[in-house]
Amino acid sequence: MNKTDRLLAIILELQGRRVIRAEDLAAQFETSVRTIYRDIQALSEAGVPIAGTPGTGYSLMEGYFLPPIRFTIEEAVTLLIGTDFVEQRFDDAYRDRAIGARKKIEVTLSDSVRRETSRIRKSLRLLPPGKRPASSNERENLDKIRRALLDGRKIRFHYSKNIPDSTGSRHSERTVAPYGLVLVEGSWMLVARCDLRQDIRHFRLSRMAELIELDERFELPEHFDIGEYTPVDDRQLRVCLRFNPDLAAKVKETNYHFVEDMKEHPEGLDVVLRVRQPDELLTWVLGWGADVLVLEPESFRVRIREEAQKMLNRY
Repeated sequence: MNKTDRLLAIILELQGRRVIRAEDLAAQFETSVRTIYRDIQALSEAGVPIAGTPGTGYSLMEGYFLPPIRFTIEEAVTLLIGTDFVEQRFDDAYRDRAIGARKKIEVTLSDSVRRETSRIRKSLRLLPPGKRPASSNERENLDKIRRALLDGRKIRFHYSKNIPDSTGSRHSERTVAPYGLVLVEGSWMLVARCDLRQDIRHFRLSRMAELIELDERFELPEHFDIGEYTPVDDRQLRVCLRFNPDLAAKVKETNYHFVEDMKEHPEGLDVVLRVRQPDELLTWVLGWGADVLVLEPESFRVRIREEAQKMLNRY
């Protein structure tokens, strides 16, 4: 690594850490500590505000930021695709920021890199799962929840469940402490502690209505990390289906999230799924028509038969 590249790399290292020792920099760049001392002096003389504390290390003065000045074509394409994704799937505030970030990135590119990056981006296209953009309701809820997360406040909303509860109702009002947002197969989900259930629950943003931020505050548990959070798997019901042989490839391509195992044989494709309750599969199974057979459990076979009879009666 030549001196110019090393000086830039040192600044980037200082930006990424609060404090770093000269010995650590020397080991990273495979040079002597004395050379690092000279590099730090050269950067200081060039106007980079570096603070040095004996026995502790070097750090950048607060507020100093050196933007990346050189991107490879691959790096530029990656960043610009990222802004495209944010523009499609986030709320209006982040969409505007994504557009602004894209303009700033493009300004930093050389003419040749900008032309090549533009050419490659024209050959790539992001399509959300289901080929649908986020709904206006989902975007609005995303914006409100994101603000509540930043403010540390609870939210209240009306929620429409996919499957009715024991009373037959699909609607409820929930007050929750929002812990984090997760994009799952193209749909935004809220991970939150529900006051009603006194436990962590998951809510689809597209099913929320009349969402408001409350004055009541909450504190995120110290141990909770949305990046490491794994929900408890309470899917205990095993369902076995058999698809006609000519549909095997199409079924495999669906990547249906309830699927646990698949086995292909001359009679067709056997698919094993695990769910909380059979009605979670009802619409999906009926959508395959006569090309799928429920092998077990018997209760679900009866449920499909009854639903098919209702459909027949309507026609």
